[in-house]
Amino acid sequence: MTGKFISFEGGDGAGKSTQLFLLSEDLEARGRRVVLTREPGGTRLSEQIRSWVLHESDALCKPAELLLIFAARAQHISEVIKPALLRGDWVLCDRFTDASYAYQGGGRGLPAELIQQVEAVSTECMQPDLTLLLDLPVIEGIERSVNRGQGGDRFEEQDIEFKRRVRQAYLNRQSNEPDRIRIINATRSIESVHTQILDLISKLIDPKDD
Repeated sequence: MTGKFISFEGGDGAGKSTQLFLLSEDLEARGRRVVLTREPGGTRLSEQIRSWVLHESDALCKPAELLLIFAARAQHISEVIKPALLRGDWVLCDRFTDASYAYQGGGRGLPAELIQQVEAVSTECMQPDLTLLLDLPVIEGIERSVNRGQGGDRFEEQDIEFKRRVRQAYLNRQSNEPDRIRIINATRSIESVHTQILDLISKLIDPKDD
């Protein structure tokens, strides 16, 4: 694979969508081809699964939720991510496998060993070159979401303790993989967050390619 794969992670109100767009603009200005995508989603089938997982009124059991998300991810990798990387494109993805460890693991309480088993089968343990964890306190994230008038899905409507477990699971992942997962202080301004991201991304860009 010759392209670069960057994932964005974080809880409610962290500003992932804004930062994805800003980074995409910067990379394209430097002559990179960029694919913007998201999880669950990114393909026709995966977007259908996204609708079930995020908005299905009937409760999904925890294993079903996990399996559906990884089914969407497997299709996403096969149809979008791998072909883009082989073309030499940069893939910027709103969430990837770390989100499953945070939400289905930390939030729902599923064992990490189970998630690892499903991950090995469905993704062949594919990982991003860099994961940007936009971190901010849970209360601040909730307040931002409310102020922006964002509609709630099944995860955004969870209680505060669920969201605190999600954040802690993300931080635990980062402490175990500090080279791949880098914390971005998302309490700062949009411009400051963007600067933090550019500093990290610059290390992935080969000067000979500019």
